[in-house]
Amino acid sequence: MQPDPGARAALLRAPNFRWLMAGSAISLLGDQFTLVALPWLVLRMTGDTVALGTVLALVGIPRALLILVGGALVDRLSPRRVLMLTKHVNTVLLAVLALGVWRDALSLPAIYALSLALGISSAFSIPSGTSMLPHALPPAQLGPANGMMMGLRQLSMFVGPLAAGVLIAVFGDGAGQVRDATGMALAFAFDAASFALSAWTLSKVRTQEPASRAAAPGGLWRSVLDGLRHVARDAQLRTCFAYWGAVALLVLGPLHIALPVLANSQPQLGASALGLMLGAHGAGTLAGMVAGGLRPDLRIGTLGTSLLLADAVIGLLCMALGAVGAAWQGALLMLSIGVLGGFLQVAVFTWMQKRVPAAMVGRTTSLFMFIFMGLVPLSSALTGVVMKFVTLPQLFAAAGALLVLAAALAWVLTPIRRVSDAPA
Repeated sequence: MQPDPGARAALLRAPNFRWLMAGSAISLLGDQFTLVALPWLVLRMTGDTVALGTVLALVGIPRALLILVGGALVDRLSPRRVLMLTKHVNTVLLAVLALGVWRDALSLPAIYALSLALGISSAFSIPSGTSMLPHALPPAQLGPANGMMMGLRQLSMFVGPLAAGVLIAVFGDGAGQVRDATGMALAFAFDAASFALSAWTLSKVRTQEPASRAAAPGGLWRSVLDGLRHVARDAQLRTCFAYWGAVALLVLGPLHIALPVLANSQPQLGASALGLMLGAHGAGTLAGMVAGGLRPDLRIGTLGTSLLLADAVIGLLCMALGAVGAAWQGALLMLSIGVLGGFLQVAVFTWMQKRVPAAMVGRTTSLFMFIFMGLVPLSSALTGVVMKFVTLPQLFAAAGALLVLAAALAWVLTPIRRVSDAPA
């Protein structure tokens, strides 16, 4: 079904949505600046992949472990109050990071502490941010609003890394010493300003809060266990979640470490090349999501077969990343990976929504997010240690080969290939 242009126009006329969309655009763009600048800062300070993996783990693991607590707090208070608090906290944290880089006053333990604080804050900002729309818009507008927000997120993942890479490269990327890193300081300052500005736009949003909120202490955990039991009883869901966990460990985690190291290890690349590669991945993901919306029936056999074949191709593309010698080569490979991943993202979420009862959709998608938010940073930390013993081309080759092997084993040994788009 094609979206109704009249409904979209009415949505854009709604003040609440305009303020929310403006704040989200600003904040999402700022996030991409930190996504590029933080790993680059650690590599320039230490040149140590273990330190880089530790920083990524300090951001990601607390976020994964505390996200359920963040959801409970949102239910007890309100999405707007929790989101506003996290925006103010992140403004302060990133301003401290920017000032410390600019004055060359940050030690590695200080970066560890700030990374941990950012990870904890995101555990509360994610559930509050994703819960805002139902409190700010009528139910009839939620569908087109979510679609526009998802497209906006992917657009920021295209534009943000490119802009951040150029900013860092032009104003100073810490080559030789961190005291030259004015560009990184500006990147963190931009993100801090984006949180402050998006807090102001959030103050303009008027929400409808329920008269009372659930406060039973055991209710949340019983609900979580019910969701886990539902996934465990469904063979296709259970197998797919296990497979996605393997993908997060074998591919996504290593890529989080390997891409910054790749850009840092070759003088012809640098921060601008890292931004270009990340931006190309964002552009590819956006293109894949658009293609998934336009051709939701495009399959090679079943949905499960298409998923496994696409992952096998992604594995081969990951292997090729180890031979990259120019920015355009890495960008082209990351663009291709993004297209396949974006298309599959639309297909997989649609399949889950059809298969899972309405009362379980939230918990099932939360478990999906938990896998990627928890396992990816853990894998990144482990990869930092592994890179003490293997070369970068070996890491890319091993990650890609393991993904191809995982897809092949899933084809032979699991019911994933029989997963279809039809509702259960």
